[in-house]
Amino acid sequence: MPLDARPGLVGFRISATESTGLEWSRIADTWSLAAELPALSAGWMSDHVSDVSRERNGPALEALTTAAALAGRVPGKWVGVAVFSNTFRHPALLAKGATLLDTITGGRFILGLGAGWHEGEHEAFGIPLPPMRERFDRYESALRVLEALFSHAARHAPGVTLDDPFYPLRGATNEPPPVRPGGPLIWLGGQKPRGIALAARFASGWPMPGNRPGDVAYFADRRDAIRTALEDAGRDPETFSFAGQLSCGVTSADRATARDTAIALVRAGATHVILGVPASVAPEHLRLVADEVAEPLLAAAG
Repeated sequence: MPLDARPGLVGFRISATESTGLEWSRIADTWSLAAELPALSAGWMSDHVSDVSRERNGPALEALTTAAALAGRVPGKWVGVAVFSNTFRHPALLAKGATLLDTITGGRFILGLGAGWHEGEHEAFGIPLPPMRERFDRYESALRVLEALFSHAARHAPGVTLDDPFYPLRGATNEPPPVRPGGPLIWLGGQKPRGIALAARFASGWPMPGNRPGDVAYFADRRDAIRTALEDAGRDPETFSFAGQLSCGVTSADRATARDTAIALVRAGATHVILGVPASVAPEHLRLVADEVAEPLLAAAG
C-alpha cells in the first residue's frame, strides 16, 4: 500500500511552561490519550536542551529519544519534530535515528530540521553555534548527507560517498534502511531567502516557526514566498505541506480564539495545523482541545 505523502489536518504539541516541568509521566499520558482522539493525526515536539522561553536553563526532553519512546503510544498516527537543531547532532547519527523512527511509525515520521539558533542553550552546554554563514553552510551540508543516506544506494554496499567539507561520507550505508522510499519526509523551517531556497531544494514541507504562533499574516507571506521558490525550482507547490502553529491556551475563551485562528490558517493555505497545549494542563485539556478546536476545524475544512 502506498504511504501517505502528508499527515492529516490536525496535530498537537505539548510545550513547557514557566510553572510546570515536563514530567515524563505527564507527557506519556498525554500521548496515550492522543491515541484515542481521532481528530488528531500527528504528535509533535521541538528540539531543545533547555526551556526555549528562557535565556538558559529550564526543563526540556531530548527530542530524538523522546520521539522514539512516544511513537509506540500513538499507533497509526504521525510523529514529527519541528525542528531538530542541526548544531546538536552529526547528520549521519540523525539519519540513523530518523530511520528507526520511520520504521517504528510505519513511514509516518517527519524529520524537521533547522540551522540552530538559541544562543543560551548552546553556550550553557558548550555546543558551538557558528556565525550565520557557516551555520547555514553546515545546514546545507547536513541536508546533502541526509539525502545521500536516505537514498536507494545507501541501502547496501558499496554505499554512498560524499565529498563534503563538514560531513564527508566514504562508502557509508544506512542498514537496515527506512520503510519509506527515499527516507522520512523532511520539513525545513527556513524563513529567509537561503532557508527558503533550501526548502525548495530538499524538503516536502515547511512548519511555521514556533516563535510566531498564530500569526496568520506571517504564515501567508512565507507560504507565498515558498510557493514561488518551488515553482522556480520546477516543483509543484500543491504537493508541498505547509504547517501552521498556534497555542490553545488554558481557558475555554483561549480555545475559542484558537479555533478561529486555526480556521484562518487553513484558509491561508495551511495543510496541517499544530495545536499547542501547555504542559501545565496536560493531559486533561488535550481532550478539550480535540473537542473544541480540532473537531470544529475539521468540520470547517470539509
